[in-house]
Amino acid sequence: MSQKIRVAVLYGGRSGEHEISLRSAASVIRNLDRSRFEIVPIAIDKQGQWHLVDREFAEKEAQGSTLSIPAAALPVVLPPDPARGKGKAVFVSLKDGSVAATAEAVFPVLHGPLCEDGTIQGILELAEVAYIGCGVLASSVGMDKDMAKRVARDAGIPIVPFVLVRAGRWQKASQEIRAEVKRELGFPCFVKPVNMGSSVGVHKVKTEADFDAAMNDAFQYDTKVLVEKAIAAREIEVSALENREHGEPARVSVAAEIIPSHEFYSYEAKYLDDDGAALLIPARLLPEQLATVQQIAVKVFEALECEGMSRVDFFLDKVTGQFYFNEVNTIPGFTSISMYPKMWEASGLPYAKLLSELVDLALERHRRKLALKREK
Repeated sequence: MSQKIRVAVLYGGRSGEHEISLRSAASVIRNLDRSRFEIVPIAIDKQGQWHLVDREFAEKEAQGSTLSIPAAALPVVLPPDPARGKGKAVFVSLKDGSVAATAEAVFPVLHGPLCEDGTIQGILELAEVAYIGCGVLASSVGMDKDMAKRVARDAGIPIVPFVLVRAGRWQKASQEIRAEVKRELGFPCFVKPVNMGSSVGVHKVKTEADFDAAMNDAFQYDTKVLVEKAIAAREIEVSALENREHGEPARVSVAAEIIPSHEFYSYEAKYLDDDGAALLIPARLLPEQLATVQQIAVKVFEALECEGMSRVDFFLDKVTGQFYFNEVNTIPGFTSISMYPKMWEASGLPYAKLLSELVDLALERHRRKLALKREK
């Protein structure tokens, strides 16, 4: 019998989406195929310290809906030392410098800044280990709503008009910016921190009088804020998955539709309110609409240089029927109710097989990278 592949499941993190990551990781640990994989649970606390969690404890806890970081977990570090790892992730004990655990692949089940934005991916690249999901470039661009929209726009993908505001300019010229937004976008509009996920800090601003308060709140989460024109739209999502055949277009799932009971699909609607939204899988789209949104999702995946997986979110204008690219999630939610795995299940790829596929893709992509020359 062949030896099992050790997969380090990396969860927690310093972002505001820490708790969501714990829930996603519980589902991943619960569903990874034990006939093929051995789990190495690595938790990152809110201060940024990494911990090796006892495997049996994590697997038992994962039978529930979330995970914790026990006080007894061993503090470790992943040193960016390819020579020491020899292709494996090596986690070193901070207590005595010994090797605490190794893994053939790392699954970063992390959401938000300092997690999903290319920072963790950069560490893994330096350590020269295989990891699931997008690389540094796609992760950082995908996390930055401003850059993602600019790249999409340059690739000919429709986007909703927006105004970008930086913190320094807002402090000096808020009145001028308010007038610009009123002139260029009008009210209502959406205010969004550029580098946050899960709708953290997002506001629907109905009147000019509410604009400053929304902006000030958004700037608590980021130094750049996106102000976007509000349109009467349906929210449509598509899951994209790297093709098994290297060089072929990404595979895409059936589409899903989110019908929020709140003003929009807010953080509260996503995670706190049991009746926050109705999730329709598949979305009620005409065949030609489905084909169009799937084609755009593939185009986004390629334009942003995505690898492994991404969930691509769209607005469907209720008046014109135009699809607009909204954002891409390079580490989408993996909880039991998350749209990314549910769309693949509806497309014939069950959760456990999806996870296996992602690990296999990561290992094969890593082999291709190692074959590249770094110098003449």
